[in-house]
Amino acid sequence: MPDQEILAFEELSTGHINDTYLVTTTRKHRYVFQKINKEVFIDVPALMANKVKISLHLHHKLAMLTEGQRHRRVLSYLKNSDGGYFFEDKDGDFWNATYYIFDSQNFETVFNASVAYECGKLFGGFISQTQDYDAGDLIEVIPRFHDMSFRYQQFDEAMKNATRDRISKSRSLIDLVYFKKQEMMVLQELKDLGKIKIRVTHNDTKISNALFDLQGKGLCVIDTDTVMPGIVHYDFGDAIRTICNSAAEDERNLNKIKFNKDFYKAYTKGYLEALGDTISDFEIKYFPLAAKTMIFIMGLRFLTDYLNGDIYYKTNYREHNLVRSKNQFKLLESFETLMDTVL
Repeated sequence: MPDQEILAFEELSTGHINDTYLVTTTRKHRYVFQKINKEVFIDVPALMANKVKISLHLHHKLAMLTEGQRHRRVLSYLKNSDGGYFFEDKDGDFWNATYYIFDSQNFETVFNASVAYECGKLFGGFISQTQDYDAGDLIEVIPRFHDMSFRYQQFDEAMKNATRDRISKSRSLIDLVYFKKQEMMVLQELKDLGKIKIRVTHNDTKISNALFDLQGKGLCVIDTDTVMPGIVHYDFGDAIRTICNSAAEDERNLNKIKFNKDFYKAYTKGYLEALGDTISDFEIKYFPLAAKTMIFIMGLRFLTDYLNGDIYYKTNYREHNLVRSKNQFKLLESFETLMDTVL
């Protein structure tokens, strides 16, 4: 930011992993600065390269729009003085910056079917617009991120090291994890057998990573740290688990947690419209299982971190990860009850 000084900054604290700040300069320009968590992401330069590659690809796809319009539809990364897209500080921490998208908003939960539909169009559009990009060109920034067999391995290790108190407090969830193992491995097995196409996927499609204009229309997909090769079911299922939860993912009162079938239908409608003919009937067939699987895997990951002593996700209190895990498994139960009516 040549010829500019920082006038003000504030932390944007909705994420679990990275530190993000909104910065205002003396020229009244605003930028979003993000410090990438190097404990979670081993190869931060590769992560940043992935983000920039996909951003530039999407900018090219929207070449018919003006530059200002593209800046509202795709994250635009600032270059540093050396022409690169990230900065390493004296502590060895890595930072990147994007232009702030004015007159925009995002949500932690969905409050009507229109927002769900718009979100579906955004994330479906992301898959559609990147379907001609070679996923093999991207680095796997978190190896085996949605690999269910790997997540079970992590869970088994956590069980070996967990305190008796934490095991006792989560016993019913532990039993459920083992009971559902066979069903939760199906998508992983189809992927490993090459029966589902490997694509560029976002891999963190929660509702808060979709940006809307002030009228509630979809603008832009954000937080592309985990863009890498994957299957479409990861993105679809992870979106469903946040969009269709009647409460925030750390709501303690489980009675407030219900799966919203209307939001499921609205999101799926927008998603399929945006995907068009880039998706096969075979892939669509497994969308309901994708929703179940991604709700489950997040419950499993929260539970694993709780058993490990809360070493991965940011927590605000001792039982935070246990609450998150209970929340996800309650959502899974609600979805299973409604499955015959949402399909």
